[in-house]
Amino acid sequence: MQILKGNGIDWRGRRLISNLYMAQSVKVRLNRGETRSLMIRRGVRQGCFLSPILFNLYSECLTKESLEGFGDFKIGGKITVKYADELVLIFKEEKVLQDMTDKLIETGRCYGMETNVEKTKAMRISRQPFPVKNMIDQKQVENVDSFKYLGSILTNDGRCTCEIKSRIAMAKATFNKKRALFTSTLDLELRKKLLKCYIWSITLYGAETWTLRAVDQKHLESFEMWCWRRMEKIIWTDHVRNEEVFLIVKEQRNILHEISKRKANWIGHILGRNCLLQRVIEGKIKGG
Repeated sequence: MQILKGNGIDWRGRRLISNLYMAQSVKVRLNRGETRSLMIRRGVRQGCFLSPILFNLYSECLTKESLEGFGDFKIGGKITVKYADELVLIFKEEKVLQDMTDKLIETGRCYGMETNVEKTKAMRISRQPFPVKNMIDQKQVENVDSFKYLGSILTNDGRCTCEIKSRIAMAKATFNKKRALFTSTLDLELRKKLLKCYIWSITLYGAETWTLRAVDQKHLESFEMWCWRRMEKIIWTDHVRNEEVFLIVKEQRNILHEISKRKANWIGHILGRNCLLQRVIEGKIKGG
């Protein structure tokens, strides 16, 4: 309630939220019926539209209180990247990271929250990514070469190759599950639209932020050709050249052009707003 009051919620709003959330009870439905009522002592209501807002307010106050005055590396004036219950701490020196972690754990316990060391990972982005020393309750945080954040794979070399390969693998798996549809006797134009809608959308998720090297472009063009050959049931022993495949499906190499078009649309959307992404793209590094 103090957090709500501090964020300008008047007494009527606080009383309404209190009545909704205090003294909650729940029953669990089993095959043989329902269990007795159990009191919910922590957490927010499942399915309530207020729940994510309340959680974000709570976590924002926690991180703001614990990390104020910390940070030797900032993006847009911030040392953290937050989404729901996921938190990324940005740092340059190990000592700063350890101080930030200790303070975050200490403040979190005052808020009734614990940090799970098993789910906490550390990664150094560098040309020489040697391990990061970071302790939580006398336990070393696991160092990783890559991790998935908001559906995208981040690696310690800052490249997008692993992310692109992962996306291609997921798209191929989806194609194989629906192979009967894509190789059916449906009209060619309809199958091409289905392929671009259901398969390419998986491959190109987050492509607006990719930095493509020559090897990445080859992976994507090979995947594009793989799709057309599988769709027309053309195998390598048929000795059909790529140019002939494009004539059969009435297409040209298009996947890299599609990525460029998405990037142009995205950059136009970002540069027209005053947001963190704009500052990341156009910002200047202090010092030097």
